[in-house]
This record gives sequence, structure tokens and C-alpha cells, in this order.
Amino acid sequence: MTAPLLQVADLTKAFPVKGRAFFGGHAPTLKAVDGISFDLVHGETLGLVGESGCGKSTTARLILRLVEPTGGSIRLDGRDLLGVAGEELRALRREMQIVFQDPLSSLNPRMSVGTNLAEPLRFHRVGTRGERRDEARRMLEVVGLQPHDFDRFPHELSGGQCQRLAIARALVLKPKLVIFDEPVSALDVSIRAQILTLLLDLQQRFGLTYIFISHDLSVVKRVSDRIAVMYLGRVVEIAGSARLHAEPRHPYTRSLLQAIPLPDPRLKRIGDFALLEGDLPSPANPPSGCRFHTRCARRMPRCSAEEPALREVAPAHLASCFLYQ
Repeated sequence: MTAPLLQVADLTKAFPVKGRAFFGGHAPTLKAVDGISFDLVHGETLGLVGESGCGKSTTARLILRLVEPTGGSIRLDGRDLLGVAGEELRALRREMQIVFQDPLSSLNPRMSVGTNLAEPLRFHRVGTRGERRDEARRMLEVVGLQPHDFDRFPHELSGGQCQRLAIARALVLKPKLVIFDEPVSALDVSIRAQILTLLLDLQQRFGLTYIFISHDLSVVKRVSDRIAVMYLGRVVEIAGSARLHAEPRHPYTRSLLQAIPLPDPRLKRIGDFALLEGDLPSPANPPSGCRFHTRCARRMPRCSAEEPALREVAPAHLASCFLYQ
């Protein structure tokens, strides 16, 4: 069996809650990520989905060491990411890149497109100035931008062109792992389809491994091999993309899937909707037991007292729900 490229185990991140304290003087914490675990093999795409505030983006930043974890372990190609620092961490970061939702936020507006593309190579001391410019021009072509775009500035590009530029800059260092954090949610539907097709083509061409973060399960289904569903900092279900859509086991996953609009509304009756009850609880004060029980239509008495473990409920299909335990 092929060794995983990425291994995440019991990853946790707790942030102090400012302005509040218990009687004992201890400040409470907000667990944005609370003990999640998953593996990712070479060439695979893992979709990470859930409502805003569930910990998806924090997970991405923890994996890249942009935010330091409170606990757990992260291994890339067998190397302990949490046990390195300085130049060793700098070298490892060449192998991991991220593409954000708003590409303009990660591009220097005072640099031309070509300079923005060549900057990661300069930072990591790759090649000569001429070689870096040549590689930047090549990457423009790879992502579908034109040669004359090289001397333009980011504000002169459309939203789709800016996202292509951000993708090119992430790939210019030839990373093994690329994380996409809501990369198409701000784009028009037609442009969104083009970017998703580009990502699939680039993965096939360069043998890339992806983590694709989104709140839209219909988008994630198109690009992902497996999908992990997060709720209040924890993974509540993980399975192959097709299986998760065909046989969701966790009530939260069912609700997310049934919220996807259909082209023909007659295909879905009102009674088919598994509506979520109430609002998302505060991560600083999550419910006891199963964190989803306050919004679940199928809750049982034990759900408020006990926390279900993430267990295999079918081959290669894990869920944390007492309905299957």
C-alpha cells in the first residue's frame, strides 16, 4: 500500500477568548479545530466541507504552519512538520501551497503579473533572474493567461484571470500539496466551471495532491475523491465522494446535501427536506455530548450526554452518529 503524502492526527487549535474569564481566573478557550485526523495519498483530492465557522480554513492554516497547532501531529511525506523550524521549515513550505478565495489579497498590487509570479522563486532562491522570468512566462501559458498579461498589474485583470494567476503562483514552486480555500465561491458560475476544469487538468498534468475547502457540496463533488464533513471543529463524516452523496450517514451531511438546489424543483417535495433546527452554536461554548444534537431532528436522549466517536459504518466510510453505533 502506498504511504500517505499527508498524515494529520488529533489536530487541535484552541484560541483564548479575550475579555472573559472564569471565577478561578482561567480564561476560556475556543477550540476552532478539535482533534481531527485524516490521511491523504499522492494524487488524491480531499474535499473539506461545512458551514462557515466550522474550522475548515483554520485546518488549512494549521497544516501549512501559518498558525501553530495546540496539539496533534502533521506529517508530510513521513516528515514531522511540527518538529522543524528555520531553514528546514522554509524548504518544506516549497512543497505546500495555498490558493485563497480572494486572489487579490495574496497578490502584491504594486508588482506586475510577471513579478508576482517570479517572487516565490526569488524568495526560495530558485534560479537566476532570467530563469525565474522564463518560468513565470511558462506558468502564464499553463493556466491559460496570455503573454501580454505578463506586464499588466493584478487590478487590470478580471476575477477569473486573477484566480488563474494565484493558481500559477502556487504551482510555480512545483509543490506536492496544494490547498484551495473557497477558490471559486466569489466567481461567476461560467468562470467557476472553467477554473474547476483547469484544476482537474493541472492535477492530471503534474500529479498534484489537493485539499479543496468549500461550503458547497455540489462543487466539492466535482473535484474530490473523498469528502470530509466538519461541524464545530470536528470531522463528523468522511467517505468517498460518490458514496457520501448516495448514502450519507450523518444527519448533518444529509441536511447539507438536501440544501443543494436542483434544476427542476419538482424533483424534491417539501417533506424531503431535512431542515436544520436553530443556529450554529458558539464554538466557545459547544453543546455537550454530540455537538450536532441541538439541531438534529433524529436526536436521542444519549446524544446530549455522550459524544459519538468517528467510526467505520461501512467500508471506507466513517461517521460519528449513534444511529449507526
